[in-house]
Formats: sequence, C-alpha cells, structure tokens
Amino acid sequence: MQEIGDARVVLLGEASHGTSEYYTWRAAITKRLMQEKGFDFVAVEGEWADSYRVNQHIKGPLKDSVATVALLEQYNRWPTWMWGNYEVASLVTWLNQYNQNKTAPEKVGFYGLDVYCLWESMTELMPYIKDNPDLTKAARGVHKCFQPYSADAMQYAQAVANASANCRAQTARLWKEIRQQKPGESARQTEAQFVAEQNALVALNGERYYRTAVSSNTESWNIRDHHMAQTLKRLLDFHGATSKAVVWEHNTHVGDARYTDMASSGEVNVGQLARKEYGEDNVFIVGFGSHRGTVIAAGSWGDPMKTIQVPPATQGSWEQILHQLSPTNKIILSKDIRENKMLNKPVGHRAIGVVYNPKLEHLGNYVPSVMPKRYDAFIFIDSTRALRPIQSITVRNEPPDLYPSGT
Repeated sequence: MQEIGDARVVLLGEASHGTSEYYTWRAAITKRLMQEKGFDFVAVEGEWADSYRVNQHIKGPLKDSVATVALLEQYNRWPTWMWGNYEVASLVTWLNQYNQNKTAPEKVGFYGLDVYCLWESMTELMPYIKDNPDLTKAARGVHKCFQPYSADAMQYAQAVANASANCRAQTARLWKEIRQQKPGESARQTEAQFVAEQNALVALNGERYYRTAVSSNTESWNIRDHHMAQTLKRLLDFHGATSKAVVWEHNTHVGDARYTDMASSGEVNVGQLARKEYGEDNVFIVGFGSHRGTVIAAGSWGDPMKTIQVPPATQGSWEQILHQLSPTNKIILSKDIRENKMLNKPVGHRAIGVVYNPKLEHLGNYVPSVMPKRYDAFIFIDSTRALRPIQSITVRNEPPDLYPSGT
C-alpha cells in the first residue's frame, strides 16, 4: 500500500482466470484501496452489461449473499466461472455493505471493461433512447443488420470474411448519433447518458473486434485492449478529475506489453496504454503467479469447466526461480530488483488461459518478460488452489468470451 502511494490507477493481474488466491488477494487489496486511499470503483475484464447490473446491485439496498449469488448467475456466457464464482460473490456482498452508509456520489462502483457482449449491449441500449427518434432509428439499423446471425458473433465474423456481411456503417452511424447527444462543456453528463453511450461503444468496437477476429489475432487483440483502455478513461472522466480506479485483468492485459514478446508481434495492452495515458508515476501494476497448484479451466473452447492440476513451473521460468529461492509466498517490489542484470533479460513467465492443457505448457504458456519493467510489484503464491465456481449457472448457447486469446 505504501508503494502504491498516490497512484490514480492500480492494475491487479492474475496468471489464470481460475485461481482462488488471485481473486482473494485482489479483493483484499481492492478493499484497502477503497477504505484507505479513496478509490472510486473496480473495473474488471468482464462484460459491460452484466457488470453494470452488479454496479446497480452494490449501490442499492442491503442484500444478503444469497441475492448476490443469484445476481452472479447472470454471467452465463462461457467461461461462466470467471465472474460467476464465490470469491467474487464475497467481494460483491462486501461492496454492497460498504456502500450502505454512503451518499450516492460516495458509493463505490463495479464496471466491466470488455467488448464481447455486442448483442446484449444493443438490447440494454433501447430503453435509454426510446424517446429519441433519431437514435431509435440508428439503433434499429444496427439490430436489422445483425439480425440474420442470431446473436452469434462468430457467425457474423465468418460472414464478413466471406464478404456477405458488414455492419460497420450501421454501428458507426449509431455511435455518431449518440455522441451528438452529449451535453455541452458546462453541463455534466448524466449516468443514463453515460450508460447509453457505453452500450453504443460496445456495439461499435464489438463489431470491429469480430470483423477482424477471423483474419488477424493481433488486430483483434489490439481493438479489444484499446476498447478496455478507452472504457477505463471514460469511467475516470465520468467520476471526476480526482477519481481513482482498481482494474482486475489477466497478467497478459495489465503487465506492460512493451516488456514481453507481444511487442514484436505489434500487440499492445491495457497496462502499456494506461502508463502512456496517465504517466508511470500515476499507474501501479501488480502481477500474480504461482509455482504449482490447481486451476479451473477447460480442455477446449466451450467445454465444461473442470479442476486441472498445475504442474511445477518449468525450469528457468520466473515462477521456478522464485520457488527455488524458497518455497514460500512473496511480495516482490520491482524497484528492489531493477539492478539485477539477469532479471533485466526476458525470462519465461507462466500464463494460463480459460483453455489449458498442462501437458502442452512448454508450447506457449510462458511469456518471455522483463519482470522488473513489466510490473511494479509481483505477488507470488507458491501453491494455489482452484477457485469455487457457482455450479448452478446454465451456459447460454452463444460463442464464448475471450475467443481466441483465452486471456
């Protein structure tokens, strides 16, 4: 907490989307940032529409944990366990309790940064614009264009690849129309206007993401991370000049891409963009990792989740080096290791996605990283366990989130 200082944006990573300790540690840090440093909201690698309902829940009347679990069952796009789990339920219950004695402007928020829920955001948008004929007409144009694909974004992407579809003009027109409704410089945007605009932005960038996903992993990755960084900036601007944000995303999104092999392929990420936007002194990035344990993941896209054994980290990797030093948990501050010449060279750093096969780890689960530059701090947990998913969630028959990157 002392090292975070007066940073405006704190990014908390994770080495997988299915490890209990990554969620509980991030929750503990988030609570202290809100209590001790006045952070205003947590923004997660989740969908805008689903997460905004969580935001409304925590700002509403006092609810018990049963109501919170029922709320999180709405995260029913595969991989459901990312946000539909009991670790998140515990945090959401705490946030709701924390807000009870606060005025509306003082209440902390919970938002989703991601780009996948194109159809859902279009549905969520309609009540906000029903009294505006121009916006309604533009939105109906988007709905009509996407209608043949039955909420299947990858079906749309394939149609684009085959030159039989393109909804770019419709989503761009909607975004232009809704931006024209923005109040003047002296007037403050209402929350309803902000939410409507954000749903239109998800439609705009979601269309761009799926249109490029079938032809370029790099371009679609960059569209997604630029969208998440743009959404973060919009949230900070909306909450005011002194607002502060906690961000929860995978290490591959928060750990500065310039100090990994992502840079050589032209990929950027949220951590890199945040440092550029707000200045390195105003951003604090925390990476997470472990030597071994268990994790919730799936064997292939769309498969049922399962608990998978995570083997000891590969020889010479960052995680193996830390385990070899001593098989204990550690908090490492980058300022203390920046002069270490060995660590200022790329070293393999484990990244586990929602699809995971431990037998194939050596083929792509280790990201070459200059660790003291990629993060400002690193939390190492020698042995971790799988998180606790909400088992009652019924998966919607839609394309999975996180495709194709998995993180």
